[in-house]
Amino acid sequence: MKRYLAELIGTFVLVFGGCGAAVLAGSHIGFAGVAFAFGFSLLVMAYAIGPISGCHINPAVTFGLLLSGKFDAKDVPGYVIAQIAGAIIAAGVLLIIASGTSAGYDPSTAGFAANGYGTHSPGGYNLTAAFVTEVVLTFFLVFTVLGSTDIKAPVGFAGIPIGIVLVLIHLVGIPVTNTSVNPARSIGPAVFVGGWALGQLWLFIVAPLIGAAIASMLYKVVGASEPLIAVRVAETALPSEQAERAR
Repeated sequence: MKRYLAELIGTFVLVFGGCGAAVLAGSHIGFAGVAFAFGFSLLVMAYAIGPISGCHINPAVTFGLLLSGKFDAKDVPGYVIAQIAGAIIAAGVLLIIASGTSAGYDPSTAGFAANGYGTHSPGGYNLTAAFVTEVVLTFFLVFTVLGSTDIKAPVGFAGIPIGIVLVLIHLVGIPVTNTSVNPARSIGPAVFVGGWALGQLWLFIVAPLIGAAIASMLYKVVGASEPLIAVRVAETALPSEQAERAR
């Protein structure tokens, strides 16, 4: 239960931090600022909840880890439910804040940082471009997670490359789809936008899962080391370090 709660909290922070930057400050900080907000949110959560749950905070990451043998199938439903719940709660809290001005806020017309393609893409990119973008960028994310949490990777540093790659992903993807690479992140705002956002939501569930599957398959070919270790273990301090801190 602690792991599920950690995933809920972590996904809340990611969606509120990233989407909040876009909705509340996007006109001031631009795409680059939003990209760093998402990356920093993931980085800090990797250290805050990584030792508890592995800090997946993304169903696509959970799926990729499952396929790579680094995560148990029995825990997948609980993780995914917690991630989606955290995203919806974050979007709800953000909407309350965004609606707190005299002008009000209508998520269906303002967009509410929802992911989209065609007329709902920031750059007007079509379905094909959006689909390919989400597959490729999710591949970047999951491949980085797998590599940085490999048994041969330096201990204690996984959160840094994972956070940085999420910044890179958003710098590329925001003009195309507002960047998802995370079905939970897409579901949260879409619930409140409704209409077109729910109609296009399928892409931001299917494409990230395909990208995660490709990352898992290719990492097995080029980089996987034995024995496999869980992400939660990879993001936890060594026993000697824990003993030193406990003194």
